[in-house]
Amino acid sequence: MGTLKDVLTNDMRAALKARDEVTTSTLRMALAAIGNAEVAGKEKRDLSDEEILAVLTKEAKKRREAAAAFAEAGRAEQAAKESAEGEVLDRYLPKQLTDEELADVVAGALSAGGFASMSQMGPAMKAAQAAVSGRAEGGRVAAEVRRQLSA
Repeated sequence: MGTLKDVLTNDMRAALKARDEVTTSTLRMALAAIGNAEVAGKEKRDLSDEEILAVLTKEAKKRREAAAAFAEAGRAEQAAKESAEGEVLDRYLPKQLTDEELADVVAGALSAGGFASMSQMGPAMKAAQAAVSGRAEGGRVAAEVRRQLSA
């Protein structure tokens, strides 16, 4: 099977052959972002699949935010392009948790770690992020942790 990077590369080549411009350009951009992350440290290294998912999550979030900004500015065509790119990236990401599922996962992580007050926000957030494992954006996780700790 190979790594997630191999999958992305192969899918990009297939999209190129199929003349699927949105998928081709989106995956090309994603692979460039992964390449940048690989050379960001002191020495070039291959990213793990988890690290690649983190890069893809960040890129998908950028697309969603850009789509919202373009839609708000009345630029429907640009918004649609950003949304389409986000949908391509979403194919490679774990299925996102619903609000109810997120609340359950966070509650489990907080009770397992014995976190009960806002003064424990840092460690509680770390435990919750680990439990969520990329299935919800950090902002959503933080809001839920904050909600449950302040309850």
